[in-house]
Order: sequence, then C-alpha cells, then structure tokens
Amino acid sequence: MAAYVINEIWVNDPATFQTYVVQVPPTLEPFGGRYLVRSGATETVEGEPPGRIVILEFPDRAAALAWRSSPAYCAILPIRDASSTSRVYVVEGYAG
Repeated sequence: MAAYVINEIWVNDPATFQTYVVQVPPTLEPFGGRYLVRSGATETVEGEPPGRIVILEFPDRAAALAWRSSPAYCAILPIRDASSTSRVYVVEGYAG
C-alpha cells in the first residue's frame, strides 16, 4: 500500500533552504519516491498556515521510512533544519 510523507514547512532562510530543495530529488529515486505536492503558497481554510506543503508518495511505508533514514537524505537534512521548521508525518494510503 502506498505511503505518503507530508511535510508542513516554515522557511526562515530561503537562500539556504533552496540549497536543500535542489538536493532532495536524487535521494527519492532509489526508494521509488516522487513529489505529489510541492507548494510555495497555500490557501488555509482552518488553522495556522505553514509556508509550504510537500507531499511525497512512496510504494509503501517501509520505503518511506528507509528514504527518511538513508545516508543521502540524512546528509542534507541539517540544511533543512537550519533554514526552516517542519512538522513531518508518514501516513499509509487508504485501501478502501
């Protein structure tokens, strides 16, 4: 069953954050990950808005978690952490 990584991001250093953004796509490929949503602006209908929403799709939960702990992603994660604040979730898709 597909799994999704959902990231709510508040960027406080756009220039540094951009160096992280360009390095993420190659880290997704080995785990079958792909972007579904990569927004800069959102329309909030309830609650406090994040600056960005990113939703990644993976073949399953194991692949999502393996990507998140992979050496390639962990190497660039400090850039994200230094330039933004995030809330990140891994959720499984609906099987119906």
